[in-house]
Amino acid sequence: MPRALEGKTVLITGAAGGIGRATAAVCGEQGASLVLADRQAPRELAQQLSERGMPARAIAFDVADRAAAEAAVAGIDRLDALVANAGYCPWDDWNEAGWDEVFHRVIDINLLGLMHLTRAALAKMSAQGAGRMVLVSSVAARMGGLAASPHYVAAKGGTHAFVKWLARRAADSGVTVNSVAPGATETGMTQGQAFDANRIPLRRMAQPREIALPIAFLCSDGASYICGATLDVNGGVYMN
Repeated sequence: MPRALEGKTVLITGAAGGIGRATAAVCGEQGASLVLADRQAPRELAQQLSERGMPARAIAFDVADRAAAEAAVAGIDRLDALVANAGYCPWDDWNEAGWDEVFHRVIDINLLGLMHLTRAALAKMSAQGAGRMVLVSSVAARMGGLAASPHYVAAKGGTHAFVKWLARRAADSGVTVNSVAPGATETGMTQGQAFDANRIPLRRMAQPREIALPIAFLCSDGASYICGATLDVNGGVYMN
């Protein structure tokens, strides 16, 4: 399905990161018009993609700020798909001083931020009578992760529960909600962290594009009857 997203407008949060950048490229290759969001507008990425014939614009907002998230969604004329990819994963120890403050920031970005985005997106998509939402989770929600800290695991576990709740709420409006749960992926977020490839059946970390391709599929009409599912893309770390 090389042009599976032709004519669709896709909002991608966390677009400046490894999975976000790869998802932007894949969705653009499949014909989507892109709205690329991060805390600082990823203008260079938008320009690079536009020069390759992929319509793209960059915007900036913090997903943890409800008003900012709602304003960003309101500024998009038509929204066919949302990829909620923004995330925060500090590699810390829960015994460290100040850890409670970090906990709240992790939850605000990874879980509350999802609610800010999807609340606004659902209102817009419901008025359109159609839409796709893809929430980016983690294998950590399935089995505790290979190296993740507890606040991140808890946030991603909440994401898996929220996907089911939101999918039921959105379905009557013609909007599907699903998630992708990546395993360890070679991005800036994991740079410098030691992962034991022997714990991964495929014996390697994922490349960002290997996560982006399933995300793009869930944005497409090929996923029209997939609702409330979590697609595990983790090299075999967790098998369902």
